[in-house]
Amino acid sequence: MRRLVLFLAFWLAAGLVGSASAEDPLAVLKIGRVGTGTVAAPFALTALDGSRVQLADLKGKVVVVNFWATWCGPCKEEMPALGRLRQQLDPDRFALLTITTDLQRQGIAQFLANVKVQLPVLFDEDHDVSHAYLVRALPTTVFIDPQGTLIGRAVGPRDWDAPDAVRAVQSLMP
Repeated sequence: MRRLVLFLAFWLAAGLVGSASAEDPLAVLKIGRVGTGTVAAPFALTALDGSRVQLADLKGKVVVVNFWATWCGPCKEEMPALGRLRQQLDPDRFALLTITTDLQRQGIAQFLANVKVQLPVLFDEDHDVSHAYLVRALPTTVFIDPQGTLIGRAVGPRDWDAPDAVRAVQSLMP
C-alpha cells in the first residue's frame, strides 16, 4: 500500500501528462511527459565492462535510460533497435544507458554478442535506481534533458530506430 501511495504521489507531483499534443515530437513514441522541473534521480552504477557510470557525468547531453532484463522478451527484442538508435546520434549530445537488475553478467554479455549489439549495461544490484525511477514494468525507458531533468517515460517496447523515433530524440538535443 505504501508503494502505491508513493507511486501516485510521484506522478501527481511530477505532473505526468497522459497524452502528448500532436505537435509534441515525443507523441509519435507515445511517451508520457513529466512535469517541468522534475529532477532525475542521481545514480552511479557499475557497467558490464567494470567501469563506473554516473548520471552527473552526462550533463549537457540528452540521456535515454532503458530498464530491461534478460528474462523480458520485449526487452530483448528492442535491444537491437536501441543499438541502432545510439549509432545514429551524436555521442557529444546524446547518451543511451541500459540498466538491469539481472546479476548474470556472463549471460548478458553472451546475449549482446549474439544479437551483435554494443550498449552500455549498468547493474542496479540493490534495485535503488529502479525504485527511484518507479520502474514497475519492463521495458521502461526514461528521457532526461541536458540539464538533468526528466522529460518523459515510455513503458513497453518501442521501435527506437524508426525514422520518426530518431527525429523525435534528435529534437530533444541541444
